[in-house]
Amino acid sequence: MLDAPAIALDADSGRWLHSLSANGSEAEAAYGRLHGLLLRVARGEVRRRGPAVGIDGPELDDLAHQAAADALVAVRRKLGEFRGESRFTTWACRFVIFEVSTKIGRHFWRRPHVPFDAEDWARLPDRFGLDPEGESEWRDLVAALWRAVDHVLTDRQRQVFVAVVLNGVPGDVLMHELGTSRNAIYKTLYDARRKLRAQLVAAGHLDDDETT
Repeated sequence: MLDAPAIALDADSGRWLHSLSANGSEAEAAYGRLHGLLLRVARGEVRRRGPAVGIDGPELDDLAHQAAADALVAVRRKLGEFRGESRFTTWACRFVIFEVSTKIGRHFWRRPHVPFDAEDWARLPDRFGLDPEGESEWRDLVAALWRAVDHVLTDRQRQVFVAVVLNGVPGDVLMHELGTSRNAIYKTLYDARRKLRAQLVAAGHLDDDETT
């Protein structure tokens, strides 16, 4: 049985919650509708992100189906945690965005030779003190960064870094999926950034001008 939401639900969210928590065919029909929604969102996300990692055609659609199916399982598992702080569909779609980001990230990591697009490059300067005008000079640095992420970070640091920095997963989505706090996510990311910067400085790719 679902716990009572912390705040009053909007009408649409209330209908979703009522149907999904019902018995038998009503719940299965509701989950079928929800799967359709998650699949549409997943397809939109993979179409946007897939080309950057060389995924297209049937593989792209298969990834969307996997993400939607995994997100549906997560929604079923965590339905009792929905508290009405956003619309239910917004809450549910966070799971599929996370799944797409995770799966895209795995492909990205297996293919480090795939060049960043403009959006990817834009994520790095503020985090590593890189000059955004010097893209042509970054190739050796980025190769060193791949190696550092692979060999210096812990599994959790790598997971959080790739999700947040490379894939742009919102912190609250990652926090919810990993079952941790926002502060823990920030601390993990902070530690990962410091370790990576130290490695890049030691290898001569960055100047040791950090003051913190």
